[in-house]
Amino acid sequence: MSNAPMTTDRSLLILIAGPYLSGTDGDPQRIAANLARMESCALPLYERGHLMMIGEWAALPVIHAAGGQHHGDEVFHRYQYPVAQRLLAHCDAVLRIPGASRGADQDVARARALGLVVFERLEEVPWHVPASA
Repeated sequence: MSNAPMTTDRSLLILIAGPYLSGTDGDPQRIAANLARMESCALPLYERGHLMMIGEWAALPVIHAAGGQHHGDEVFHRYQYPVAQRLLAHCDAVLRIPGASRGADQDVARARALGLVVFERLEEVPWHVPASA
């Protein structure tokens, strides 16, 4: 068995999915910590040659523009998961980070239904090695 990392000849758009509100009891500091955990995967994915997205990066501006006042309110629930579903239609893969999360589990199920690759660990994500110029 080779220890060489897997590679791909194209850069992927990867959705980072993990807990956001789960386990926070609505505490803004715990929500921010959950987001920071997802965001901590951004640089390593970029260094592997890919682009990354987090559903909240796309959903929160929509929620705020629609009048959402706080995490978990009616407006939040109206847009949070639908935005993630639209976003997944543009992604190539999902990186599911650990932690209980109904939304992240929904993202994974939808990704698999769309035929997308789901990575469970950062180390599973192949390196993008562009063709020589």
